[in-house]
Amino acid sequence: MIPPTFDYLVPATLPEAIALLHEHGDEAKVLAGGHSLIPAMRLRFAEPSHLIDISHIPGLDYVREEGGFLKIGTMAREVVLEDLPWISERYPLLVDTTKMIADPQVRNLATVGGNLAHGDPANDHPATMLAYRAEIEITGASGARIVPIDEFFTDFFTTALEHGEILTEIRIPIPPSRSGGCYLKVERKVGDYAAAAVAVQLSLAADGSIEQAGIGLTNVAALPTRAVDAENALRGQQPSDALFAQAGQLAADASSPADDLRGSAEYKLTLIRELIQRALRRSVERAQGRS
Repeated sequence: MIPPTFDYLVPATLPEAIALLHEHGDEAKVLAGGHSLIPAMRLRFAEPSHLIDISHIPGLDYVREEGGFLKIGTMAREVVLEDLPWISERYPLLVDTTKMIADPQVRNLATVGGNLAHGDPANDHPATMLAYRAEIEITGASGARIVPIDEFFTDFFTTALEHGEILTEIRIPIPPSRSGGCYLKVERKVGDYAAAAVAVQLSLAADGSIEQAGIGLTNVAALPTRAVDAENALRGQQPSDALFAQAGQLAADASSPADDLRGSAEYKLTLIRELIQRALRRSVERAQGRS
């Protein structure tokens, strides 16, 4: 399908972009890489009359460690995360996730901020940011505010972004030593949305027990989901197959998938149970420096 007609606006600064959002209200959408929004427009799931392209605003595409966080500007391209060696070394979960998004052509243009701001529970970064306990910086006319990732996704395809606000930065707490993470995804074909996917981030104590754990789930509920009970069951325990199986069941219990073209609800629950166990094993191996 062809999207309806729209005005294409190209602000040169962030304040100008925010002013345009205020001017055009609910009829405007922010365009970053466009790989979430444009397909929705083609299907007429989204019908903005004004597109505000923020890709020409300087200073929004950084990736740096600062103040205890990995800070990712909203216009940072997926390919940048994929190609930076120090990101691969310190944030393997993030790189796993990036490599699962679509294909190299898409990742050359797609942005981390856009993947999150779209609010799609089938997108890959939401689960990963839940596992990392990330924070989201949102900027509007009155300045910037920080929203914990647990409070960012508020409803189906809906986020904490208010009228006239733009997601400007993602902040991931720098993981401690002896940390590891993993993103695993089952898809019908390469680059497709997940039938189900899991993100795991954990750290180990000196005695080898799991000190902290974060688990995010992709495309198994109306919202990106954290498996809080599974996280709690892992904390303070020595890694074992029995523990990982328990966490897998608890993660499945936190899910509410629907039957669709990617599989039945029961199939997706089976995937969650198995993927959690595999991701936990891989994350522990990485935390132990074995991979």
